[in-house]
Amino acid sequence: MECLAIIPARGGSKGIPRKNILPLGGKPLIAYNIEQAQLAQGVNRVVVSTDDAEIGAVASQYGAEVIWRPAEISGDSASSESALLHVLETLQASEGYRPDVLVFLQCTSPLTLAEDIDGALQALLDAQADTALAVIPFHYFVWKPEPDGDAVGINHDKGYRPLRQQREPQYLETGAVYVMRVPGFEAARHRFFGKTALYIMPPERRLEIDDPVDFQVAEVLLRDLQQIRQANRLPTDVQALVLDFDGVFTDNKVIVFQDGREAVVCDRGDGHGIAQLKKTGLPILILSTESNPVVKARARKLGLACLNGIADKSAALQKWMSDKKIDPTKVIYVGNDINDLGCMEIVGCAVAVADAHPLVLKQAQVVLQYPGGQGALREICEMLQADIMGRLK
Repeated sequence: MECLAIIPARGGSKGIPRKNILPLGGKPLIAYNIEQAQLAQGVNRVVVSTDDAEIGAVASQYGAEVIWRPAEISGDSASSESALLHVLETLQASEGYRPDVLVFLQCTSPLTLAEDIDGALQALLDAQADTALAVIPFHYFVWKPEPDGDAVGINHDKGYRPLRQQREPQYLETGAVYVMRVPGFEAARHRFFGKTALYIMPPERRLEIDDPVDFQVAEVLLRDLQQIRQANRLPTDVQALVLDFDGVFTDNKVIVFQDGREAVVCDRGDGHGIAQLKKTGLPILILSTESNPVVKARARKLGLACLNGIADKSAALQKWMSDKKIDPTKVIYVGNDINDLGCMEIVGCAVAVADAHPLVLKQAQVVLQYPGGQGALREICEMLQADIMGRLK
């Protein structure tokens, strides 16, 4: 089954100018849908339909194909269906490409995950339906005013107030994911036709960016979801935490005095996080190529084991794990630069600080939200402490 994902994103948003590419959690809004569509197992191809050069450039940067939308279907009154049909017609005419199924994603729903896209696709297939959409359970009473001033129930009798478990299930359209079989969509020219299936997505992932305050809400929700996803990537039963020094304990800068002495700046909050994690009994090691005495001084201050001035860090790490009889798959290593890559390859979980070298970011299973020397260590320590304490309960 050939599946095409289309993300319409015109440039003329009135409510929030340039909404589709405004930064959210460090990325343009549209990037979230592009990345998740690429991760979805059922999607073969991802296209952004736009009339805007800047949106097109961002879409290309994140790996989506771009189909340029003509002005006549780019205004406020243009339907999303017109953009979807235009993409299908363009690909058919230029390549002879015609997918079996179309996934329509709205980039104003940044919390949508690949599993939601695949879930909606599966709902369509399981029900042998023509269309499908993402919904969440809806348990609220809806009202409307009558011309005579009386308020009446829309989805209930106001004279009867059944408990939630006594009510017939109802669902709210999220606006996040729509799935359509292409032949039927081309005939109906509307997103709903024939038999429609429902994919019930988790309520916490339902958010549409319509007002400026929605960006603030999305920042909080994305941060929470990211923390949950990051924590889920950590090894179960962690046996050790190994930390690089420069760029992890520090901001990777050095202060050089006239007499040649060097100094670095560390974060007290990181120290507090380490102190709390130590209470769990988890072994923590500083492993650094830096020979400056400041490394051992900081380790001594925090009461941590330390190996510094090490030329071959991965060999030293392997020996340390062997001597301590620690399973490498249960070890977490936190690094920031290319000399950390060897260590990251031999442990169960490689972690990078937010401002790490691109190759390190690519290698890491977990990327922290904070840069080195500015809260990254406290972040990983709190993640581990929460995980360890949760298992002890």
